[in-house]
Amino acid sequence: MSKPAQYAEVHQQINAVIAGETSRTARFATAACLLSQAFSPRFYWTGFYEVDPEKGGELVVGPYQGTLGCLRIEFSRGVCGAAARTGETQLIADVHAIADHIACDSVTNSEIVVPVFDRDGKLCAVLDIDSTQANAFDGDDKAGLEAISADLLTLA
Repeated sequence: MSKPAQYAEVHQQINAVIAGETSRTARFATAACLLSQAFSPRFYWTGFYEVDPEKGGELVVGPYQGTLGCLRIEFSRGVCGAAARTGETQLIADVHAIADHIACDSVTNSEIVVPVFDRDGKLCAVLDIDSTQANAFDGDDKAGLEAISADLLTLA
């Protein structure tokens, strides 16, 4: 199965499971689980960092699959912070080449981080996926993950 077809299948699965679900936590947990299982072992860490409403400009770890994640990340730091700050997907072929990369797990070699917005266009979280492989993510991953992220908080 091609990567775009695999993303389309996982996207459909996620949407079917979260249909009618009002809990953001349940929606994020479902997406993290199904993405992790579909793309393992390439997806080493798959999860969400949610915008902390109490501390503007800071992300706090949310539902994820993988090893221990960083608990908090400021918008001003790292790849997750860049995605939150700019509202744009960050596709990083080599995390070791990023000066302010936050090494939550030293085995991570590449990363993709996609912003997640609510129905009003407000940033609520970022979807963070790490791989132990170098250059593990490409345009197909970006397109597939952006489509999934676009639906997470906007579909009823």
